[in-house]
Amino acid sequence: MDFLTLFLIYLCCVLVTAALLCVCSGRKESFLARSVSGASQVLSFVIPTQLQRVTHRALHRLFHTRSCLFVALHIALQAAVYGEYTWEVFVYCWEMQFHLLLLLLPYLLLAGNVGCFILCSRADPGVITKSNHSSLVKIYAYDGVLFQKGTVCPVCDMEKPARSKHCSFCGLCVHRFDHHCVWVNNCIGASNAKYFFLYLFSLTAMAAAIATITAALLIQVVLLSNMMQGSYIDEQGQEHAIDILFVIQHLFLTFPRIVFMLGFVILLTLVLGSYCCFNLYLAFTNQTANEWYKSRRYGYSHHLTLQPRDRLVYKHIYSKGIWKNLKEIFKPPTALERKKKM
Repeated sequence: MDFLTLFLIYLCCVLVTAALLCVCSGRKESFLARSVSGASQVLSFVIPTQLQRVTHRALHRLFHTRSCLFVALHIALQAAVYGEYTWEVFVYCWEMQFHLLLLLLPYLLLAGNVGCFILCSRADPGVITKSNHSSLVKIYAYDGVLFQKGTVCPVCDMEKPARSKHCSFCGLCVHRFDHHCVWVNNCIGASNAKYFFLYLFSLTAMAAAIATITAALLIQVVLLSNMMQGSYIDEQGQEHAIDILFVIQHLFLTFPRIVFMLGFVILLTLVLGSYCCFNLYLAFTNQTANEWYKSRRYGYSHHLTLQPRDRLVYKHIYSKGIWKNLKEIFKPPTALERKKKM
């Protein structure tokens, strides 16, 4: 079995695993969680009790509390990609007289992405405190389904404003809570949603730019070598015209790190691009990820009613039109603005 076949099998396994994680992650008790639980029960018979306790505390600290591990992983991956781009792709492209502005584009996007990352991770997401609670509770109306008036957070000992949620990672209630992002080690709420929006899109643009430039480099190499007009002799001694699979395998053997990086950034572009589209949908409809997930248990209708078999039907009440919804991301409403509209 040649390397290209093994690489395709590996890529398929990665894609299938990613798809399973995406499908199962929205469930209350995901397939992944059940698998980990089952595996831990089996391993408990052979692993010493003390080691089990240490492992359990470490996993709980990693996945249920704020941790810088994913931030470090995020930085390491960026450093690896940009290191390969700088030391090989940039040099080869410069020798082939690619336009300088095109080669510098990934660095410009990186500068913007780092700025958005710092703002997103350091900014207050909209933490609800005793001092701002009275003003935040007036901003959004309770829909009576996802957000009930009079619901008190047992940890913060305050009535939850509409569209807020208590974050178990941070131990705080957050106004217009979207989700807790482990990659920036912070909650995404009303006050820093714009920074996350820009961070996500700049990250996608970075991956797409590097993928495009790297692919253009490899295509240029193939065109300059006139490889597609050649032929090769297989193990049985028969002559064949060079096809795309042969070219890919040849490029991998010639530029292994560049081709591996290209595969990684293409996959990253597809994943991040899909997530960007999802976030655009949420922004256009004025939903948070938390609201979208919670509303999946209900149906949709133009009004709130009880359907046959007492199934509650939910209608999202916070959308104001695409333009105003987008504006709300970058300029969150205040209690004073809502009072003027009323």
